[in-house]
Amino acid sequence: MSREFIVPKKIIMGENAVADSAEYIKKLGTKALIVTGKHVVKLDCFRSVTEMLDKLGIAYSIFTGITGEPTDKMIDEGLAAYKKEGCDFLIGIGGGSPLDSIKAIAALSANGGKISDYMGKTITGDLPPMAAIPTTAGTGSEATQFTVITDSEKDIKMLLKGTVLIPDIAIIDPVFSSTSPRNITAATGLDALTHAVESYTSRKAQPLTDAVAVSAVKRIFKYLPRAYKDGSDKKAREEMSVAALEAGIAINNASVTIVHGMSRPIGANFHIAHGISNAMLLEKCMSFALDGAYEKFADLGRATGTAKQDDDDKTAAEKFLEGLAEICRICEVPTLAEYGIDKDNFFSLADKMADDAIASGSPANTIKAVTKQDVLNIYSKLW
Repeated sequence: MSREFIVPKKIIMGENAVADSAEYIKKLGTKALIVTGKHVVKLDCFRSVTEMLDKLGIAYSIFTGITGEPTDKMIDEGLAAYKKEGCDFLIGIGGGSPLDSIKAIAALSANGGKISDYMGKTITGDLPPMAAIPTTAGTGSEATQFTVITDSEKDIKMLLKGTVLIPDIAIIDPVFSSTSPRNITAATGLDALTHAVESYTSRKAQPLTDAVAVSAVKRIFKYLPRAYKDGSDKKAREEMSVAALEAGIAINNASVTIVHGMSRPIGANFHIAHGISNAMLLEKCMSFALDGAYEKFADLGRATGTAKQDDDDKTAAEKFLEGLAEICRICEVPTLAEYGIDKDNFFSLADKMADDAIASGSPANTIKAVTKQDVLNIYSKLW
């Protein structure tokens, strides 16, 4: 059986990546809508983008309406700005939220309707060009065909997909993530770790995704604790940027599994940062999946050094799960209770969250079958 492996058309990575991308940016269009958040516009990395556009003589308008994880209302506002300003391409700069947002805005500009119309469908069409510039190391949105947008009426995070959503250019400068505070470093780094582990143990895994997923897991185990401890650690920031890209490419082709399926409803209902809700679930969800893929989890245990090379698969797999729990401890991942979530409120919504998790399709990629009751059982273990 043949397998497809897709990546952005152009990846420019390393120090001064923005300046070095100029020859490609100038081919995208004549006026850009820069989509970002209110904090990013104050940073040097944002200034480097506008200065590059000024030198190229490319006009631009700035939309800073992405406050937190994107909702359908933010996307509608971004689309209105795109049309009003007469833009013909998009640049997203920031964390995963602005990058996800340019994809949704591009989809609606080409196809019309509401973003919720595309839930459960594959997005197609002739979308405007997009350039994605991450300022965090984790979401991998610069490399994926996915966007996650909250339906504010139904309180669900919609996973929307289509190969046309892959940015034309991914521009990754590790220096940009150096200003990320510790909590963002942890959340995005653990998001990348979840991407890598889920893609490696997914039913849709293939040799090429396995290669980048294992590489990402190894880098994250080694360098996330360093980046979390010392944000100025240049080597750690560089390696985490590579790992985030690798993990993004991995899920772009092998998808995510049960963790993301269960994490999105928690984020939608309790507004917990996506990477942190992933981390809250990671060890427990992977414990559930463990006996469906001892060999794969064992591979990760040996690759990261959490297991010995001569450990049997079951032992090595269990040691890897201990390693996952340890890296979450190092990054000070809170429990739901420590985060301030009310237990009774959580369980009053658990049935709906389980339905939303299954409906998302992600749990079906898990190496073993997942039922609604399985999801409910795991939710209960978070307490």
